[in-house]
Formats: sequence, structure tokens, C-alpha cells
Amino acid sequence: MSNNNVETRDGFRSKWGFILACIGSAVGMGNIWRFPVMVSKFGGLTFLIPYFIFVVLIGASGVIEEFTFGRWAQSGPVGAFGKATEQRFGKKAPGEWIGAIPIIGALMLGIGYTVVIGWIFKYCFMGISGDLYALGTDMANIGGAFGTAAPESAALSEAVGMMLNSHIFGIGNGVWLIIGLLISLLIMAFGIGKGIEKANKVMMPVLFGLMLILAVYVATLSGAGAGYKYIFTLDPKGLADPQVWIFAFGQAFFSLSVAGNGSVIYGSYLSRKESIPSSARNVAIFDTVAALLAAFVIIPAMAAGGAELSSGGPGLMFVFLVNVFNGMQGGRIVGMIFFICVLFAGVSSIINIYEAPVAFLQEKLKMKRIPAVAVIGVFGAAVALLIQPWTSQWMDVVSIYICPIGAFLAAVMFFWILDKKTVLDEVNAGYGDRKIGKWFYPVGKYVFCAMTVIALIAGAIYGGIG
Repeated sequence: MSNNNVETRDGFRSKWGFILACIGSAVGMGNIWRFPVMVSKFGGLTFLIPYFIFVVLIGASGVIEEFTFGRWAQSGPVGAFGKATEQRFGKKAPGEWIGAIPIIGALMLGIGYTVVIGWIFKYCFMGISGDLYALGTDMANIGGAFGTAAPESAALSEAVGMMLNSHIFGIGNGVWLIIGLLISLLIMAFGIGKGIEKANKVMMPVLFGLMLILAVYVATLSGAGAGYKYIFTLDPKGLADPQVWIFAFGQAFFSLSVAGNGSVIYGSYLSRKESIPSSARNVAIFDTVAALLAAFVIIPAMAAGGAELSSGGPGLMFVFLVNVFNGMQGGRIVGMIFFICVLFAGVSSIINIYEAPVAFLQEKLKMKRIPAVAVIGVFGAAVALLIQPWTSQWMDVVSIYICPIGAFLAAVMFFWILDKKTVLDEVNAGYGDRKIGKWFYPVGKYVFCAMTVIALIAGAIYGGIG
């Protein structure tokens, strides 16, 4: 029992340390390279209105649920699912086996993010050194620096080539991948309070501050006004398009990191003295602010550069946006600051993603913190090095299938397996004299559970919704 006691487990040392860490887990590539594209593709406010609605709905149900589930169990998904089935059926094993699915999902997502971290560290270094700006506006040069292989021609030899080839001192993408992962793992090795919490207390304020500076600067550029005009455009006919609502839902769902793993394990490190509803509200608010800041930087910048924001994914950030930055006044500084922000967003996300597998090794195999981090890091790096040419397909599988399944299983365990009294008692712990509204339980049990199924089906139909 002592190993699962909040006093003997590592944990967050302050309310804002927890909130900033959760914001860090949510503020990732989806906010920076996906959200602005969705805003542009579906027409400004036409997309933002349904997006805001879904953020409120998911934040008030799924985010609260996953934080609460982890804190109640004082464990990650395997332990939490096992404790839920033990309470209901007297057996841990079925729940623990089911709980392995979100752990596998987190590991797969972390492996994909490890490749992205390599790109981010490479571009951040290029931005600081000036090599990024030196590429100019020649799309062939910029694309060559990114160095991705065509999916249809990708082979093992190309994965090896991406490890070895680069424009920077002969250092390949694989080396940058390892550098980025090592720095992320170093933060994790220090634990929750001394590592993850302290790192996010630095990275998140700096990220928001720098993004705000970029947004203000971009606002001064000639032609940026067209970008703002587009952001605040509302097409009533567009609101009648089901696809707009589906993609807005998908963006909100994945941006808030609802997948039955990272939020559950972070919640397990939270004291029962802290209010989960207020923490979930703050996470949803700041995650949305980060996405909006990214949109207010990228869309007006693209408009000022005369570019059309028509595609997302890595190509937007690492190719098209570099071209825009290099062609604008002060582009070298803008590119440098932007990729520093991206680096902080990437690192804060990956340490959350890998935390669930690391905690699993600690809880179930009784490994010490540093060996557990090392095992996950070595495995993650080895697989990530090999999947580089297929990163997009890898991430599609995880985001379309694994993450919604994990979110669905966590929601079912929390709302359908645990008894109602346990759920409400834990949600209200730390909430003071107030109690969460009567709406929470039925919304979570029926609406949110249905939304996780919709996310899976819609993702499969549309080839990814987040």
C-alpha cells in the first residue's frame, strides 16, 4: 500500500506546477502546425466557433475524468484500470490487461514524437546559428534541409540515410533525434517535482512570452491585416458543413491530450488538496490561448509573405513557413524565436507522453526511476531511428486508432465501472465547499463516451481528424 500512497510517491509540488506541466503536455505540434491550418482551411471563425464549443465540452468532461482517475488510483492506466475492475468485480487482472492498451499507445506516440523532436532540435540549432536563414527562399534548399523521404519510396536504406545525411557539420537527422531525446530524458530522470515540474515552470512562461512577442511583431508587417481578417471571418453556410464540426472536434480532442495515458499519469501525481475542475479549466484555457497565438503568428505571417496556407503537417512548419520567415524583414530573428518556442512545446509534450510507460516500469516491475527512463529511452530511440521515412503514417495510426481507443477505455472504466459515489467524491476532493454540477456525471458517462467512439469512427473515415 505504501508504494501507492501520495506521501511516498513523487508528485507535483504546487498547483501551478501541475497546471503548467499539463499545459505543456497539451501544447504540442497540434497547436502549432495543425491548428493554424484548420483555421485557414475551414475559414476563421467558421472553424473556431465549433472548436471552442468542443474544447469546453471535452475540458469539462474528459480532461476532468482522466485527471481524477489517475489521482484516485495513485497510478497510471494499468494500475487505475486494475483498481477499477477490482472494485467492481474483485479482480485486478482484467483491468490491468486493458490498461496496457493506453500504455502501448503512449509508447507509440512517444516514438513518433521522438522523430519530430529530432527535426525540432535541428531547426532550432539552425535558427540560432543562422544556417536556417542562410537557406534563403529557395524551396529546393529548404526542402533538402528537412530531408524527408517520399513515403511511397521509403526503404530501410533511406532511414539509414536520414540518420547520416545533413547540411549541418555532417550531423544527420538521427543524431539530432538522439540529442533531443537525451535532453528530454534527462528532465524525466530528475523525477516529477525536480524535473518535469521545474522544466515546465521555465518552458511554458517563456513559450507564451516569446509567442506573444512574435504575434506583436508580425502584426506590424505589411499585408498581415489580411491574415487577421481571415481569422475573424464567419461563413454561416460553413457552419452547416458537418466536416467543419468533425475536424473541429478532432482538433480539440487531440489538442487536450485525452488518450487515457498522459493525463491519467499526471493526475496520479496530484495532491487531493488541489481542485481538479479548476485545474482542467486552466489547462483548457491556456491550451486554447497557445493555439490562438500560433494562429495569430502563422496566418498573418503567411499573408504578409503572400503565401497560401493550404496544407498542414511537417511541411508547413519545416518548409513553407521557413520560406516565409526568410523572406520577411527580421526573418532570421523571427525564425530563431519561433523554433525555440516549438522546441519548448515539443519537449514539454514528449516528457508527458513517455511518462506513462516509464511509470509502468516503476510500478509493475519495481524499477528505479533512472533505469526505467533509460529503458524506455533506448527502445524509443531505436524504433524512432528506423521509422523516420514513415513518421507520418506511424502518427496517423496512433492518432486515428490508438489514442481514441485509449480515451474510450479510460472513460468507460471511470464512468461505467467505478461506482458513481467514488467518481463524484474524487472529483469534488480539493474543490472546497463547492460540488461539481449535476451535469458532470451524465455528460461524462453518455456524451463524452459517445464522443470517443465518434473520434475513432470519424478518424477512420476521414484519415485523421486531429
